[in-house]
Amino acid sequence: MALVRLWNESGKFKLGASITLLLILVALLKQPLLNWRLGSDINPMREASFPIFLDPSWDHPLGTDRFGRDVLGLVLIGLPVSLKVAFIAGGLSTLVGSLVGFVSGYKGGKIDTILRTITDAFLVIPSLPLIIILAAYSRNLTSFQLALVLSVFSWPFAARTIRSQVLSLRERPYIELAKMTNMSDREIIIQEVFPNMAPYVAIGFAGASVGAAFSLVGLTVLGLAPSNQMDLGTLISLAWGWGVISLGKEVIFAAPMTLLMLLFVGLALCQQGMEEFFNPRLRAQS
Repeated sequence: MALVRLWNESGKFKLGASITLLLILVALLKQPLLNWRLGSDINPMREASFPIFLDPSWDHPLGTDRFGRDVLGLVLIGLPVSLKVAFIAGGLSTLVGSLVGFVSGYKGGKIDTILRTITDAFLVIPSLPLIIILAAYSRNLTSFQLALVLSVFSWPFAARTIRSQVLSLRERPYIELAKMTNMSDREIIIQEVFPNMAPYVAIGFAGASVGAAFSLVGLTVLGLAPSNQMDLGTLISLAWGWGVISLGKEVIFAAPMTLLMLLFVGLALCQQGMEEFFNPRLRAQS
């Protein structure tokens, strides 16, 4: 199986997948970890639960913030939100980009021209100002809605990459043979083209997820992320606004930043490992 071989042969993918899976595991175990560290009767978001700006200790491994909230509890709340936005946005953009890329590359002709024109139009649109405008006027977005907004402007990159690969695949002899057996276009794309393109789709998903995670942080630092949720970017923005570095409370800023960097490194290593594994030329250069 390709995934097993990828795990066994690519050290980069193994390390990246391990880091990413560890973060996902911590996010899934959020509630048991909160109950263990804070007790089931304490709401991590409730202010004045503890004295403000406590130094890290056994009771508060990351200390407390300006409002007397346990920083570890805030990190455990923010991590699942950041992961959810990253993976949903990455999945949606990859799904749309794959559909457009497969259809455009396989069908060719006028359909290819139309879809390529739409893709190029989205690529030249300045996405950051539009995202900022949408976020500024929609402060009550849910995590899913925010992920949807981010994915709208990221799918063209996957579409262009996949289209170029499908253009080369559609000329292969086994595709011509499939056409001669009266298979429909949908059956050929699903049964013949997609299995060969699955690695590129996975690589695109990893890249899109990283981009979405950092876009969320950027919006939060600008004060444009949804105000009704706590994510890692929100905690970074709050810590920076409190001046925690000048106060000697760098851990409040460093903890969420470290998790975001681990997410970036994990997904980036997965992406590089898959690229090298499925592209022999890159593997020879590494």
